[in-house]
This record gives sequence, C-alpha cells and structure tokens, in this order.
Amino acid sequence: QVQLVESGGGLVQPGGSLRLSCAASGSIFSIYAMTWYRQAPGKQRELVATITAGGGTNYADSVKGRFTISRDSPKNTVYLQMNSLKPEDTAVYNCNAFVELTTRSKGSYWGQGTQVTVSS
Repeated sequence: QVQLVESGGGLVQPGGSLRLSCAASGSIFSIYAMTWYRQAPGKQRELVATITAGGGTNYADSVKGRFTISRDSPKNTVYLQMNSLKPEDTAVYNCNAFVELTTRSKGSYWGQGTQVTVSS
C-alpha cells in the first residue's frame, strides 16, 4: 500500500505564500505522476497542478504564474509553492500519486489533506 502525508497548510494573508509538501511512502516501485487537488466547501474538487515522472508540469488556469509544483524524487516528495495567495485559494489541498507498486500493479492514492486558508 501507499501512504501520502501532506503538510504546510495554514492561515495566510492575501498576497502571502505557503509551501505544501506531500511525502509518499510504502511499496512504491515508481511514481508516474503526483498531483495537487483542492476542494473548497460547497465546491467541486479541482486539479491544481501535476508533475509527471519526466518532469512535465501543468497547472489550473487560476494558479498559473502563482503556484509552482516541484519534486524531490529520492524522497518521493512533491511540493507546491504558492505565492500571491488569494482568498479564493482557500480550500483543503490533497495530494494524489499515480504509482506503480513493487507488485507491478498501478493505482492512485490520496493523502488526508491540509487546510489552506487565505484571509485578512
């Protein structure tokens, strides 16, 4: 199995910055992609940013130019640097990893989430 642990959330003022971390552990052979999602109360979950094994990235239009996703592959950790935060960025942020297990099966796994609140 795979465990994902997010950290770095908190309360920040508009215009501020936060850096989220997601550390994956377990019976992982390879991580194909890691993705940050977010969900605000009463809203649908949305994709925020993705990074693939090859280093390619993509972002939601709403965060382009403000957020940066990166990874530390030896640590199976992905980061989300969030700058110029806006109140509409307030949400629970969850990390998802699409992985190949040591059994050679593939699947997606979720972390428990970390709360980001942007408020003055």
